[in-house]
Amino acid sequence: MKNIIIIAFAVVLDLIFGDPHWLPHPICLIGNMISFLEKKIRGVLKKEFLGGMLLALIVGVLSFSIPFILLYIAYRLNFYIGLLIETYFCYQILAIKSLKTESMKVYHPLMSGNLTEARKYLSYIVGRDTQSLDEKAIMKGAVETVAENTTDGVVAPLFFMAIGGAPLAFLYKAINTMDSMIGYKNDKYFYFGKFAARLDDVANFIPARIAAIAMIIATFVLRLDTKNAIKIYVRDRKKHKSPNSAQTESICAGAFDIQLAGDAYYFGKLTKKPTIGDDIRDIKPGDIIWANRLMYVTAIFVALVAIIIRGVLWI
Repeated sequence: MKNIIIIAFAVVLDLIFGDPHWLPHPICLIGNMISFLEKKIRGVLKKEFLGGMLLALIVGVLSFSIPFILLYIAYRLNFYIGLLIETYFCYQILAIKSLKTESMKVYHPLMSGNLTEARKYLSYIVGRDTQSLDEKAIMKGAVETVAENTTDGVVAPLFFMAIGGAPLAFLYKAINTMDSMIGYKNDKYFYFGKFAARLDDVANFIPARIAAIAMIIATFVLRLDTKNAIKIYVRDRKKHKSPNSAQTESICAGAFDIQLAGDAYYFGKLTKKPTIGDDIRDIKPGDIIWANRLMYVTAIFVALVAIIIRGVLWI
């Protein structure tokens, strides 16, 4: 019963408040810890792969054990204090509204024709170079980010908090944050970030496929092109170096009848990537809005399923 209440209230709080900038965020603390440990470990351990593995293990253990200990103490003091703190933790792990907020910061400059501003805000939410992107590439980047992060920022956190509450969800977010910070295939992180990147692939494997199923259902609810979404998903879901990223991107591309992915520049170097979806129509700024609607319906559906599963287990 406790987990049902926590998940329900965490989702509602995130839908209402998102991530206010004035509120200290635990993921920022995890990011600071990763940066600090990277400098220390690189200074004493010359074997990069082992260094990256050590960093991942330390960050993972601390990210799980600290909230676990805090919640253990809180619940021992008073059940309702523990419930309140764990609900707050789970709320901060979710990123439903913040995904919409950040992607809409790209949408509004696009609508006013300010590509410089749109590129700037897109650079905050993607890993690729954005300085010279044209309007179409900016729109694709925003849609892809919402689609991919439906797994990372919504479905996977819900999945792990349903299984193991806030501590397990924090462990997942630590893994995901490490991947976003050091999981690059460039000279600096190719070996150092390899373990974190593989760990992220494993952690997201099941949630990404849950997200895909939920998103297909969401296309039907929103009366999008569900038939094409299924077609593109079956055909293109493996067209990504990550085994998970194209799961939701392919559905989004199919549902909107657009083409996503393709070649992109990272740190000034061109990376050849296959396209996802068919270029049936040109992408439009409004597709960013529809990507958010698709993400919202997917999130609500997965949250309801998580609550039902916890309810059944409780009974």
